[in-house]
Amino acid sequence: MSANPAAVAAAPVPAASSRPRVAVPWVRLREAALALAIPAVLALVWHFLTTGRPYSLIPPPAEVWTALVDLAVGGINDDAFSATLLTHLGASLSRVYGGFALAVLCALPLGLLIGRVPLMRQLLDPTFQILRPVPVTAWLPLAMILFGLGPRSAYFLVFLGAFYPILVNTIFGVRSVEPRLFEAASMLGCRGSAQFARVVLPAALPSIFTGLRLGLGFAWVVIVVGEMTGVQTGLGAIIMEARQLSRTEIVICGMIVIGVAGFLSDRIVMLIGRRLLAWSPSHG
Repeated sequence: MSANPAAVAAAPVPAASSRPRVAVPWVRLREAALALAIPAVLALVWHFLTTGRPYSLIPPPAEVWTALVDLAVGGINDDAFSATLLTHLGASLSRVYGGFALAVLCALPLGLLIGRVPLMRQLLDPTFQILRPVPVTAWLPLAMILFGLGPRSAYFLVFLGAFYPILVNTIFGVRSVEPRLFEAASMLGCRGSAQFARVVLPAALPSIFTGLRLGLGFAWVVIVVGEMTGVQTGLGAIIMEARQLSRTEIVICGMIVIGVAGFLSDRIVMLIGRRLLAWSPSHG
């Protein structure tokens, strides 16, 4: 007996996939637990190695936590470091992001030109490759001579730390653009300088964002060196002052705050990259 066509058409269609969906909160909770596993183990080891040793040069985690709370809100030790964290963090943030922004403004156009224009590559690339291996610490005396003691030297050193990662990755991204993209753009009427905005920049964006992440990370790395130039505020300044006073717990607090601030800065750049590069498999 033949089946009724109307009944077949009205029959419910089975779901395309019967795989159970994993709840998003549980996935995020698992990711957070995995991310905190190594710090928790290190803190535990640190606790067992330092607690109960009054003459240890490294303070236990509980003492560092107490110093961090006092540094943030005060009311515990009531010394020169109490309730100064926001002031120092704000000063370091302004120098990190100021130097980083200046590095972006200089490195991006230079990277596009060096990567795309052979004459600019032959003219500028050898000089940058000679200067790039010079460490930021070697620039410290010269920066203080050129810009004097104070925040301008710190801005310059942070700029140097962020400049070369952005420049190198921008050049790499531009040099890696498929030649067929230029041919296709020319066939569609996009020629000359218009290809920078229509072809070069979009195709090089994944590498550029990698350079931005590395540059911002290096900006946080060199902030301590940058704030060795006679500034009175900043996370690097309190680390150096605490070192001179043998306040190891304050030194570790400054390191922790720099690490957290650098991590959050990196997350911000990653989120922006994911928004702008949703089409890229490596940034999706």
